[in-house]
Amino acid sequence: QLQASGGGLVQAGGSLRLPCAASGRTFSTYHIGWFRQAPGKEREFVAAISWSSVTTYYADFVKGRFTISRDNAKNTGFLQMNSLKPEDTAVYYCAAQRNVLMKGYSTPGSYDYWGQGTLVTVSS
Repeated sequence: QLQASGGGLVQAGGSLRLPCAASGRTFSTYHIGWFRQAPGKEREFVAAISWSSVTTYYADFVKGRFTISRDNAKNTGFLQMNSLKPEDTAVYYCAAQRNVLMKGYSTPGSYDYWGQGTLVTVSS
């Protein structure tokens, strides 16, 4: 089970850190992905990290601003979001998968588990 948190209201240019807490003993064997969904839009890929933290992927629109990380000892993943823009406003979700070589890392359908989303609102 996954639970994303840390969302809130922030001004443009500000920062937020979203934790994704996992229950169970197998968190360290799963790759973690972050997705977001704005009102009236489809869910889109934001970032992903391998179980070992060796490999990370980012959507072009967050490169240089967002950083994905994880702490397997604490069963928690993180999405650090800096230089936030109003267009980053969305519900953010974390998800987990164990596909070989993180196959389908940017596709929601490739993930096995999803957490409840957390709303991030960026004001201009």
